[in-house]
Amino acid sequence: MILAGKDTATHVEVAGSTPLVISVPHAGTAIPEELAARLTPLALTLPDTDWHVAELYDFAPALGATILIAQYSRYLIDLNRPPDDAALYSAAPKTGLCPTASFAGEPLYLAGDAALDAREIAQRRAQYWQPYHDALRALLTRTHERFGHALLLDAHSIRSVVPRLFEGRLPDINVGTNQGSACTPALTQALRTQLGSQARWSRVFDGRFTGGYITRHYGRPASGVHAVQIELAQSAYMDEAGTDYEPARAAPLRELLGAIVAALLSLPLNNA
Repeated sequence: MILAGKDTATHVEVAGSTPLVISVPHAGTAIPEELAARLTPLALTLPDTDWHVAELYDFAPALGATILIAQYSRYLIDLNRPPDDAALYSAAPKTGLCPTASFAGEPLYLAGDAALDAREIAQRRAQYWQPYHDALRALLTRTHERFGHALLLDAHSIRSVVPRLFEGRLPDINVGTNQGSACTPALTQALRTQLGSQARWSRVFDGRFTGGYITRHYGRPASGVHAVQIELAQSAYMDEAGTDYEPARAAPLRELLGAIVAALLSLPLNNA
């Protein structure tokens, strides 16, 4: 956890030179000091962080991708949830725009659910949620104007076993396209080809994770903006008992992600 001051940026942007924009909304670990004082000891360990996703994709700028990386924790506000806090998955527990419980169901606030009111949620939405989405929207607009199309990869990770959210063990690589509505079929096929060419990691398309708010909201293939979410099981690149990044374990996965990014960049999506 990083205690954030008033001047902490909501996000970091690394500019690229291709139609690909990679969004990393859940890797942030910054927490405002006034919020940290209200959180439980468990919450301060940030167990639901998408640990090290920015490191997994740090090769992408060299390939021309633009990366947008959130700096604040999802426990402050979840950038991949709708601004009206509507549920994304009707059959699963709601995790919320401003979560009050961990993925495992543990309370995050010392004062319980009563710790948040509508005015505070609205303030967080304006101060932290909106700037990230303003930046992402501007990136996609500029990219579309420059290339005639834009490709958005929303990059995530999660522990491989979270009984409250899904049964059993999560596949290693979970691709979400909002049941095919967020991107052209050519993009989905390119991903199927890349993932089908290897046997090391299990994968699923539009399974437990079909894409969050970012994929669903920005993916508009008819308008030339194609979005896909890739959710990685953290066991594929780190020891889930801790939070340390393991470069040797991550290396083969990074190689696959590099092949995926290269394949996506080779798609003639302006003709889709």
